[in-house]
Amino acid sequence: MSSNACPSPAATPETFHTQLGEVTRQIAGRRIDAELQDWLNASFGCGSPVYEALKASCQAGAAAGWLCNREAGGIRYGRIFKPDAGLHGFSVDVVDMKDIAGPHHVHPEGEIDLVMPIEGAARFDGQPAGWVVCPPGSGHRPTVTSGRALVLYLLPQGAIHFTR
Repeated sequence: MSSNACPSPAATPETFHTQLGEVTRQIAGRRIDAELQDWLNASFGCGSPVYEALKASCQAGAAAGWLCNREAGGIRYGRIFKPDAGLHGFSVDVVDMKDIAGPHHVHPEGEIDLVMPIEGAARFDGQPAGWVVCPPGSGHRPTVTSGRALVLYLLPQGAIHFTR
């Protein structure tokens, strides 16, 4: 599969796993930093076939109920995959947020986010559609403003620490 190819929109968690595995294969072992964010946006950014396929899959999964199948504090969320070899050690979470801030957390190994606005001109932590990379040791209160967005989180080894 070429670096810009991505399987068609996923109808099942299994096909979504395969789709994500193609992306994680290309980022495994890279430093989680601004350079990776730039590379992801250049390679798989908003409007690219990979971005559009992932967005369609997330929307289909949320509508079917196998993504974002939990809710707390006005945020729909869910960890769809724990870290595994097919995802090159990344876990996968997807959240559905509308004009809200989530709980503060720290990324011991970093966090790679795909921001997918679905209503309005939604921004995630001030960033528009596309990839946002948070380096190891960083923390934030994930915030969606100006609409509604699905946000896909890739966490190396599933590492995340929620703070009080």
